[in-house]
Amino acid sequence: MNVTLNGHSRSLEEDATVVDAVRLLDPEFSPKGVAVALNGEVVARSQWNDRRLHEDDRIEVLRAVGGG
Repeated sequence: MNVTLNGHSRSLEEDATVVDAVRLLDPEFSPKGVAVALNGEVVARSQWNDRRLHEDDRIEVLRAVGGG
């Protein structure tokens, strides 16, 4: 299936979930400080493993960055 991940077209397995999309960006990711929006709506971290993706979904993965 094709989705848009952080503005780029990507291909994922048909049964992919939000966590699969996040891992595509960073295979060894830590969810701490990460937020995900699916088609413009924030997805709670507790739903990442269960929330299935669909053809043409738009996923934005944001990571908090500290500093000054």
